[in-house]
Amino acid sequence: MTDHNDVSGDSPVTTRRGVRSFVLRQGRMTEGQKKAYDRSWPKYGLTREQGMIDPRQIFGRDNMLNLEIGFGMGKSLADMAEAAPEQDFIGVEVHLPGVGALLKEIEDRGLENVRVYAIDANDVIDRCLPDAALDRVMVFFPDPWHKKRHHKRRLIQHEFVQRLRHKLRVGGVLHLATDWENYAEHMMEIMGESEGFANSQDIGEYSPRPEDRPITKFEKRGETLGHGVWDLVFYRTN
Repeated sequence: MTDHNDVSGDSPVTTRRGVRSFVLRQGRMTEGQKKAYDRSWPKYGLTREQGMIDPRQIFGRDNMLNLEIGFGMGKSLADMAEAAPEQDFIGVEVHLPGVGALLKEIEDRGLENVRVYAIDANDVIDRCLPDAALDRVMVFFPDPWHKKRHHKRRLIQHEFVQRLRHKLRVGGVLHLATDWENYAEHMMEIMGESEGFANSQDIGEYSPRPEDRPITKFEKRGETLGHGVWDLVFYRTN
């Protein structure tokens, strides 16, 4: 039986020291998620120990490659992958119930164009993905860390964005979305100051929701609470 508390053998979720953008919650997988994990992780799971991957070998083709960081329970990622079978998708999520849920979605829908990491996105970026390999990076509704003293924990920071830039091809897209206005403003400030990126809209303007971004439960929750939703779509210029 697989040890569901450690999908990467004996290795930790992250090798990075210092401030983290996530807290490992002690959620448990449902029985259905556990079974899907046991059946499908060997085929769809990727690990840090594999080192730098060649996406063409992983997927057996050289198509548009998307990375979603923090896919939650995986429904939106599965929706996108099902709607675009001609594209390939790599999802990253540290919370095991979400990993199990996505693997169940992959099974139920018969998806072949998705692979999954269950480790810190920083390790995926630094240790697993070659430069200029990605056509699009998506970060939808990351933890807003809304208390001011926690803002340093926010995932979208100058240094992180520059590391993503190197993994995108020139012309590749970084798509961010949040339902916290203060975080949206933070994201816009960071992106506006980030070397090598340009806004797909006018300077300082948010993007309409692209048709291929599914409406998520976070978006619905935000609408219920009277929040807006802000999309930022930037592309790598150099």
